[in-house]
Amino acid sequence: MLTVPMYNMAGQKVAEVEVTAPSFCREPHRAVLHQAVTAYLANQRAGTASTKTRGQVAGGGRKAWRQKGTGRARQGSRRAPHWKGGGVVFGPRPRSFRLRLPQKMKRLALASAIGARIRAGEVKLLDRLEIEQPSTKSFLHLLDNLQVTSGLLVADHASLAARKSAANLHEVGVTNVSNLNVHRLLSAPCLLFTHEAWKMAEQLWGGA
Repeated sequence: MLTVPMYNMAGQKVAEVEVTAPSFCREPHRAVLHQAVTAYLANQRAGTASTKTRGQVAGGGRKAWRQKGTGRARQGSRRAPHWKGGGVVFGPRPRSFRLRLPQKMKRLALASAIGARIRAGEVKLLDRLEIEQPSTKSFLHLLDNLQVTSGLLVADHASLAARKSAANLHEVGVTNVSNLNVHRLLSAPCLLFTHEAWKMAEQLWGGA
């Protein structure tokens, strides 16, 4: 039986929450995790790299020198690939790197990622998140209470005040459940879920 510790905003442990989602308790599916991370990174690529062929670069209309009698190799154009300023052979062209995963595979990957972090003891729950005004100092105080120096805070509805409070903290992110992806779940040093967000995650991906 897997459990996750739950804390209040003062950093006091208030409960041990049992993981009821079946998919979180199963052994993580490494192959699906690999495919999900590969697809995410591929989808971040702009695919706008572009080079010009010898037919697209400017110039090259005049023959470099006459065909015979110079002792040099014959040349038809100064825009051939072996000339400086010439075209590029087999260079990159604009293209899409997008990869698509089936919905069932996405849910399995998310569940496997959360399950792996639970087994590693890198998931904590927060009974509630109350941040009225943006304040980096107050947010840091909360993290100190929870003994979290870097990681990802997942809220059911990440408030604007919470996002602004963490905006200047490059090692801490704030997001909501709907914006989670496998790459963020695996790359964050620590995962901190609000209790409501945790119940939403179990409902969304717990039966994957």
